[in-house]
Amino acid sequence: MDPVIELEDLSVRFGRLEALKSISGAFSGRAIGLLGPNGAGKTTLIHTLLGFYKPATGKGRIFGKDIREQDKAARSLIGYMPERDSFVAGMTAVKFIRLMAELSGLPPSEALERTHEALYYVGLGEARYRKLETYSLGMKQLAKLAQALVHGPKLLFLDEPTNGLDPPARERMIHLIKDIRDTGEVHVVLSSHLLRDVEECCEEVMILKEGALVYYKNLEEERRTNRKFLELEIRGDRERYVEGVRGLGCECALHDKRAIKVVLPPERTIRELYRLASEQQVQIRHLDYKKDSLQDIFLKAMEQPVGGGNGSL
Repeated sequence: MDPVIELEDLSVRFGRLEALKSISGAFSGRAIGLLGPNGAGKTTLIHTLLGFYKPATGKGRIFGKDIREQDKAARSLIGYMPERDSFVAGMTAVKFIRLMAELSGLPPSEALERTHEALYYVGLGEARYRKLETYSLGMKQLAKLAQALVHGPKLLFLDEPTNGLDPPARERMIHLIKDIRDTGEVHVVLSSHLLRDVEECCEEVMILKEGALVYYKNLEEERRTNRKFLELEIRGDRERYVEGVRGLGCECALHDKRAIKVVLPPERTIRELYRLASEQQVQIRHLDYKKDSLQDIFLKAMEQPVGGGNGSL
């Protein structure tokens, strides 16, 4: 798959402050979570890819379009939902989003048609002629999503889309993000401080720390590779079975009356645990892998030293 975003030693400076530090990588996920503590550089990275900030060094490309040399072509492929409200006072949703569509290059008639479609898609069809200042917080977030989608982008940047929303409004936003992702027509970059949002919506995650990329991987692939830590529940002679498991070179710890925690060495497989159980006439009633949560992954990333690189843990 061709990369959606390519970065080559991308750095951004504001005076003496180096906001982004030599970030490199090629990213092609359908939904990428962008995580990091406050001040890590998440919004700076998005704004740089949008052309708001000029890189001090390095390059960035969106679908192969250079963000400096082909800035207009790159921006035409992007939809952006900002964290803060950026509405024009006194405008209805239809008028505002139509304006955004025309500024994105759509002719007036097509812009109006796409505006109605976008507002109905996000659930604001019945309120589309109301002024935006009368909207609730959740409705304003949906209007920002509609304006980001109206021109049919290939890449969608969502900056804190659920910030401040109550549970029903958050669930509605998450459902829309998943639906956009699952069409396969739009790639999503979700910047959020809420790990739960990223874990629900994203297949891949980028973690920034102090302006550097310290982690980038596919979440499911990462979890699939972490399969040497097991927890078993058995019926039968537990002491004898544990002795046999240790004879295979595994580390074992007894957890309760039935559970055993096992660390498999690289040369051993789960099939050998079942074969041993069969030989000893022991029943394995339950076997589960220890899976790192996104919180575990995030905390490990925060322990990584900052020094650029490709972000592999």
